Amino acid sequence: MFDIITFGSATQDIIVKPKKLTALKYDKSSANHADVCFPIGSKVEIEDMQFYSGGGGTNTAATFVAQGFKTAFCGTIGQDLAGQGILNELKALRVDTKLVRKTDKKSTNHSIVILNSGLDRTILAYRGAAELLDKKDIPWGKLKTKWLYLAPLSGLLCDSFEDLVNFAFERKIKIAVNPGLAQLSLPRFKEITKRIDVLIMNQEEASFLTKIPAKNTKEIFSKIDEICPGVAVMTRGGEGVMVSNGQTIYSAVPPEDRKVVDTTGAGDSFGSGFVSEYMRSGDIEAAVQLGMANSIGCLSQIGAKNGLLKKGQEFTKVSVGKNPA
Repeated sequence: MFDIITFGSATQDIIVKPKKLTALKYDKSSANHADVCFPIGSKVEIEDMQFYSGGGGTNTAATFVAQGFKTAFCGTIGQDLAGQGILNELKALRVDTKLVRKTDKKSTNHSIVILNSGLDRTILAYRGAAELLDKKDIPWGKLKTKWLYLAPLSGLLCDSFEDLVNFAFERKIKIAVNPGLAQLSLPRFKEITKRIDVLIMNQEEASFLTKIPAKNTKEIFSKIDEICPGVAVMTRGGEGVMVSNGQTIYSAVPPEDRKVVDTTGAGDSFGSGFVSEYMRSGDIEAAVQLGMANSIGCLSQIGAKNGLLKKGQEFTKVSVGKNPA
């Protein structure tokens, strides 16, 4: 019996830092009102390149193991060097890999992460083998666990989303979901959320789901509380996090002096840190504090699995506000 099984992608991250990278202010058609341009036909010099594993399924598994939980990852990797490297790393972390499937139909997922002085990053993502986990390939009989954690799913794995939620619900397995846009766009997503214990989204995703402007946070939570009877978590980047259990809205902001080296994996580290403490104690305030501290640790180092907190490790607690939902 596992404490938790994670589902999601397993990725080889290639992290590069160009010698000179300038963000250009652009027009309103650009999502962030700033773009980065590279000269076509020329070489772009980089001053540093590092290789780490990433992906929502394995990133979150790393936190759960570090927090002392018996953890397994269920996903698909390619039959290639990158896939074997991820498998070796998971074993070294003590994540159970018996539920991992290999395929020769696609290569292991890869991401090229372009750093911009720690302030932000651009990711070139190849969605490969992870998308090929069909429902017939999921080892349903081996999913013996107290919790499931579903990171963003895409491809055939997204098609299994409702089946996984129903499987957990029918067997009284608790389930935490950090959905991607592919899941949020499913016609039955709002029905599926009625069976979710912890729903984790960023502010843009919460706005997309509720069709309410991102700045109207109280209205967003009012709508989400109607949709999901469980705990709803909304991360807000540098502005912190808000959490609702339908009765109280908890809020916290990160310290201004936190060290930001690489934002890759920050969302995974918060979500898995939050769920770790919630699994352990059911205390939302303590879960917010652990999630925030785990995310701050991740931000302070390059690589999505570096800087994560270990069980019992001391950390500086943030102040958590409480207001009626």
